[in-house]
Amino acid sequence: MKQMISLQVNGDTYQLAVNPWRTLNEVLREDLKLTGTKLGCATGDCGACTVLINGKSVSSCLTLAIEVQEEEITTIEGMAPNAEELHPIQESFIQKGAIQCGYCTPGMIMSTAYLLNKTPKPTEQEIRAGLSGNLCRCTGYNKIVDAIQDAAEKLGEDR
Repeated sequence: MKQMISLQVNGDTYQLAVNPWRTLNEVLREDLKLTGTKLGCATGDCGACTVLINGKSVSSCLTLAIEVQEEEITTIEGMAPNAEELHPIQESFIQKGAIQCGYCTPGMIMSTAYLLNKTPKPTEQEIRAGLSGNLCRCTGYNKIVDAIQDAAEKLGEDR
């Protein structure tokens, strides 16, 4: 039996009727058409589905949509300040060539946002530890680490 829920996603409120067993990932992708959040392993191991809930990185494939009612949910679509401008983390990933196939990139960016909010000037070791829940099959992570260091500098200038 479907339940009415209210989700706060990227600053917008959505009223939806969902089955109680549906994951946040399913609702974001299928109902709200926010397909930037990917589904990789569906077991919380790859990080492709990472979103922020109240600023904390969370695997949307393991989170039931009904569990996050009235919480502030941010997806990759909500990172950029507007349609003409990218978030500094997104800019850094592009400028440093930290994107290959791009499947893991939304989750990497969301985990990076959480990391840099928690640790504004992370060491390389802290960056690698912060990304330990995000898998990329294309790179050796070096360009991703470079992008995060660049983003930390950019964001540090704004703080």
